[in-house]
Amino acid sequence: MEVRKRKKFWLWTGSILGVIILVILVAALILSAKWKPLLTEKIKDGVYKGSHHLYIINFDKINLNLITGSLALHNVTLMPDTAVYDSLKVAKLAPANVFEIKLEKLQLTRISILKAYFDRKLDLSEIALKNPSIKMTHNKVPKKPDSVKNDSTLYQKIAKTLKSIHVGKIAIKDADFDYTNKAEPNNSSTSLKHVDINVDDFLLDSLSGQDSTRFFYTKDIGFQLLDYKSVSKDKMYTMKVDSIFGSTKSKEITISNFKMIPMFKELAFARKYKVQKDRYDLTFGRIQLKGVDFLGLSSDQKIMVKKVSLNHSKVYVFMSRESPPPPGLDKAKNFPHIALKKLKTPIKIDTIKIKDLDVTYSEYNPASKKIGSVSFKNSYGSILNVTNDSLMLEKNNHAVADLNTSLMGTSKLNLKINFNLTANDGAFSYSGSMGKFNMQGLNSLSVALGLVKIESGEVDKIYFDAKGNTESASGSLNMRYHNLKVELLSDNIDGKGTEKKGFLSFLANNLLVIDKNPKDGEAARTATMSNARIPSASFFNLMWKTVFVGIKDIVGVAIVPEKNPVKQQKVIAEKIKEQKQKDKAGKNKN
Repeated sequence: MEVRKRKKFWLWTGSILGVIILVILVAALILSAKWKPLLTEKIKDGVYKGSHHLYIINFDKINLNLITGSLALHNVTLMPDTAVYDSLKVAKLAPANVFEIKLEKLQLTRISILKAYFDRKLDLSEIALKNPSIKMTHNKVPKKPDSVKNDSTLYQKIAKTLKSIHVGKIAIKDADFDYTNKAEPNNSSTSLKHVDINVDDFLLDSLSGQDSTRFFYTKDIGFQLLDYKSVSKDKMYTMKVDSIFGSTKSKEITISNFKMIPMFKELAFARKYKVQKDRYDLTFGRIQLKGVDFLGLSSDQKIMVKKVSLNHSKVYVFMSRESPPPPGLDKAKNFPHIALKKLKTPIKIDTIKIKDLDVTYSEYNPASKKIGSVSFKNSYGSILNVTNDSLMLEKNNHAVADLNTSLMGTSKLNLKINFNLTANDGAFSYSGSMGKFNMQGLNSLSVALGLVKIESGEVDKIYFDAKGNTESASGSLNMRYHNLKVELLSDNIDGKGTEKKGFLSFLANNLLVIDKNPKDGEAARTATMSNARIPSASFFNLMWKTVFVGIKDIVGVAIVPEKNPVKQQKVIAEKIKEQKQKDKAGKNKN
């Protein structure tokens, strides 16, 4: 009997609960159905009025579930009204940035409706944006000079309606971003595809604005970009990136396998232009930025980074001397510290760490019809205090590079460069030392570019020290070496190949070239070196050319006058032109 009563009790209880749940479900469905048109109207009206009639939001369908506290909008578009924007510009009230947003789905999950109604606290688990397309256009717009700045905080703007807004997670998946800057003459644009952004723990209340552990009211904003690929505006390069990861919480950005790939081979690339043009082939295996000041970047447009690491990288630069330099070219503006000084964006990088960097510079000499190369393998080191920020420069106006490398993969070279970051003449100083190496290893450079072949020669030690600016460089060099012999070569403009100038080589080795330093029973010679920069010469060209002047003095050929490179370029160009005419005449005869 007692058992039967218990069964009836639980049966009645279950039935009552079932009926209550059913009533709630039915009521929720009815309320949801009735609230959909009201909510749709409220959303559209809120966006329209809240943006001062600038933006219009539309969507195909709205799903509302009061039981689970979820809301979904499908095929959403947020578009600006161009007529309204034009009128705002006339009134000098238009915002500089205008957005066009399209997304497949906007999902809000687990909204605490009762909490929002009774406590005025909006709390939801997640906001998800699926496949959004975001276009941002920056315009140059006039502003009223007497306009009153609204200094109220974001919380103060919502305080009359809500006490707080909390979102556990905001997920933006597979987004496409397009940015156009119409304030610039060429309307520059940037596009990013397939970007993921995850925002953790967004909280807007009376205290979160002062929480130093939050970035724009969030605990973390993480982003990633995978398999990025683009083509340069001149259609001469392809840019590729395997991945970019970043986090405001860790203050880090990591870029994996960045590549800038030329579209054409060396000479084919150079012959696309009527003047000299450097060709770059770049690979950076891993670029890591630590201690990134995201807040300064966002609010003040300043790039402040504690440390940048460059790992497993290759830099290959090629230039052909077939064509003349661009008219009016002066590569002084490309000196590293001068280029840094001219950047409009303030930059401060405490340390740049370099590891496993290979650098190769190659040049085509039309006189020899060969490509000469100099390479620096397995380079590593650091660059300190890279900045153009005026306040930072008042404390320290010098950037210092301390680099170690392997010249042509054989001899260890240590190079120190001190850049004066505030000097108007681009002042800098540098010094270096190098140990033993076989000078024949330089033939890949000296034959092609200097028409000189080193038959033998061993360097025991080199040390150099110099100061320079955009006009020139000078200093001293000490090189200890022995058993030096050279061959002088003819040019190869006629295409018959370079040939040894036997008699001149004999005279050079016996009358000019000093085969060793120090000579037997004598003190080691030290050379003074001085080199005036021509406008087409780069920063690194000035450095190595100055050292080359010192080497010439040490080995005894400083009395041979240096040919003016500008005049020499014209002579070679004229010879090439004559040879082409001969070749063409020969073909016509055949």
